[in-house]
Amino acid sequence: RHLSARGDRGEIVVGLRFGLCKMPAPVRLRELIRTIRAARTQAEEREVIQKECALIRSSFREEDNTYRCRNVAKLIYMHMLGYPAHFGQLECLKLIASQRFTDKRIGYLGAMLLLDERQDVHLLMTNCLKNDLSHSTQFVQGLSLCTLGCMGSSDMCRDLAGEVEKLLKNSNSYIRKKAALAAVHVIRKVPELLEMFLPATKNLLNDKNHGVLHAAVVLVIEMCKHSPDTHAYFRKVVPQLVKSLKNLIMSGYSPEHDVSGISDPFLQVQILRLLRMLGKSDDEASEQMNDILAQVATNTETSKNVGNAILYETVLTVMDIKSESGLRVLAVNILGRFLLNNDKNIRYVALTSLLKMVQTDHNAVQRHRSTIVDCLTDIDISIRRRAMDLCFALVNGSNVRGMMKEMQYFLDHCDPEFKADCASGIFLAAEKYAPNKRWHIDTIMRVLTTAGSYVRDDSVPLLIQLISSANSLHTFNVQRLYQAIRVDISQQPLVQVALWCIGEYGDLLLPGRFEVEPLVQDPEEEVLDVLENILQSSLSALTTREYALTAIMKLSTRLQSSTNRIRKAVSIYGSSLDVELQQRAVEYSALFTRFDHMRPALLERMPLIQKSAVNGPVHAVVNGEEKEEGGSFPAPEQLSQQAQVNNLLDLLDDSNPAPSVPQENKVPQTGGELLDLLDGLSMPDSQSSGLSGAQPQLVLDGIVPPSPQNSANVKQGIPSIIAYDQNGLKIEFSFEQSKANTNMLFITLRASNSTEMDMSNFVLQAAVPKSFQLQLMSPSGSIIPARNSGAVTQLMRVLNSQKHPLRMRLKFMYNHREAPIEVMADVNEFPPQAWE
Repeated sequence: RHLSARGDRGEIVVGLRFGLCKMPAPVRLRELIRTIRAARTQAEEREVIQKECALIRSSFREEDNTYRCRNVAKLIYMHMLGYPAHFGQLECLKLIASQRFTDKRIGYLGAMLLLDERQDVHLLMTNCLKNDLSHSTQFVQGLSLCTLGCMGSSDMCRDLAGEVEKLLKNSNSYIRKKAALAAVHVIRKVPELLEMFLPATKNLLNDKNHGVLHAAVVLVIEMCKHSPDTHAYFRKVVPQLVKSLKNLIMSGYSPEHDVSGISDPFLQVQILRLLRMLGKSDDEASEQMNDILAQVATNTETSKNVGNAILYETVLTVMDIKSESGLRVLAVNILGRFLLNNDKNIRYVALTSLLKMVQTDHNAVQRHRSTIVDCLTDIDISIRRRAMDLCFALVNGSNVRGMMKEMQYFLDHCDPEFKADCASGIFLAAEKYAPNKRWHIDTIMRVLTTAGSYVRDDSVPLLIQLISSANSLHTFNVQRLYQAIRVDISQQPLVQVALWCIGEYGDLLLPGRFEVEPLVQDPEEEVLDVLENILQSSLSALTTREYALTAIMKLSTRLQSSTNRIRKAVSIYGSSLDVELQQRAVEYSALFTRFDHMRPALLERMPLIQKSAVNGPVHAVVNGEEKEEGGSFPAPEQLSQQAQVNNLLDLLDDSNPAPSVPQENKVPQTGGELLDLLDGLSMPDSQSSGLSGAQPQLVLDGIVPPSPQNSANVKQGIPSIIAYDQNGLKIEFSFEQSKANTNMLFITLRASNSTEMDMSNFVLQAAVPKSFQLQLMSPSGSIIPARNSGAVTQLMRVLNSQKHPLRMRLKFMYNHREAPIEVMADVNEFPPQAWE
């Protein structure tokens, strides 16, 4: 038995040596696909893949040329399923070097999928590509051009650019088309080789073959993106492009190029994109395009999506070039028809485009206002968002009442995620276009009543400033606010405004002062009951309780018969667990004892507050003279921001430039002794000091945006400038000069984002030389949407009393692609009209 077994083993060894035992032929690709699809679980599929990979590895080790092509094809399929197939890279190179077309085809396909420029292996195929670019068979040349255009590295593109340029002049249209697409990749990798392709590319634009012409137009677009100098070179071919586009529109039915009844829409779209680039900022080129754009806009069928795509590109081209006014109106009307389309994607595109056009063609967009307002009720949330933004952009002095009524209705019924932006938009529109103060106050109070929890932080001081400046409406407003908080105290911003008004004008609630029906039988007692209820309610925030305590204290000079009750109510909070309430109560109690002689003066009405800019100082008018008054105590984070700004200011040459830091509109939570409450406020006399001492910074925070009266006294005509345009972030300045004060300049900053991802936590800091005064309003948001689909705006107020040339240093901080970014920029190219 032992000898027999040894003999059998010997026969096996001999058989292996002489090739008598061979591996079976590998399964075909279609059989592998069938087996993988038959797997019932992921584990079973992995098992099939692993077994097949093991067989393929064994075949590669044996240098089996017969089935190499089949094995690489199976590896490509496994790679498409997400399984590792890197061990087949060298086999792809061997197939590329083969003389058989079937091997080359699979080899090049595998190289495009399994190789990239980060791996040195791909450099081994450069010589094979160079040989195949000169091959006698057009299909082999096409394979090599496709591979170069797909995964060619910078070094490979430099080595093979000459061969690609020669093939652009080839007599075969198939080769010219492939070569043009490969040239696009070469220019992307090595932009300095662009000039090599200019003459051949210009000749390709005369080609009659649609495929070659399409590739040539794509190549020209790529050249224009990388080198602005090429715009002037290719503007000479604008008539030629116009002629090609006209031939496409006027040509009859061609089954080879027809798509839904339109001749080669892909080529039409690319030509329109190229015309848009060449006509931008060029009067002559734009003039040559006007007629053909009008023909495309009027002759293109809109019943199919293909036609809508062409019309959309036409609209974008009309918007970007210096087109005629009639053509722009036609473009807006096309977008208006898009709004009536059943396809929600087309409606969204129309709203986005109209939002871009509303600044330049406001009247034309206004004609479609009713259709845009109807989009506020669309079931698609993204369409409602775009419609809301566009509705606010359409608001002007003539339609503000009607539009605000529509937006308030939308605010009442919209989803919670819309309420904050909608409320902010209503505030801004009402502030800019309010026909009178009463309408303005009513509008803001309506928003606070329905969406008080969603409003921005500065809504409370904004309404307080409005009410304080409307002397004739004090009685009406305080009585209306009192009625509101008797019914509901859940809307904290509204309650805070009401408490401030009751504290200032509580005497207007007494009998004989009613403008509306009598409110209460015993007003003094009931007013105090309401305020004490707010102090004790669990719904009241800490800031609201601070307002309530101060209001009760101020009523001690308005309601003479209730002084004892007020003193008891205030003293209760002398032992409050909250330090701020406790300190205020102790200080207010001291006014009833040691400083009782000062109490009437300290608790007088606040002087008239005139806003000048959001988050800056306010101005109080005392005895007919305007005095500057500090708005609030700086919080620690504000001091930190101030220190950061000071670090960047010394580059402005002046020794002490005037910085401006956006402040957070939050009520400070720190207290101090009675006289400490007055620190930091520049008080002109004892009267105003007393007023501010009793009404601390809670009331003044952020009451400084430009008033509607001042907004009307603005003259325009100063050209806009681009302050910064790098890394996808574009900062644009537009200017308005006040008629009332020629030394005052309003600068509107508009930040847009052309990258593929949003920029979040956007913060702007600015500084000017010492001879200027600068104040910043609150920005419209902190997120700059991607793809220029929206923008963040912020208003700056510059006082230039000495008429010096304006200079500014900006610092932007934002997060992009999950990374924090800080950018500094100097803006020295302000137009002379900005200071003259």
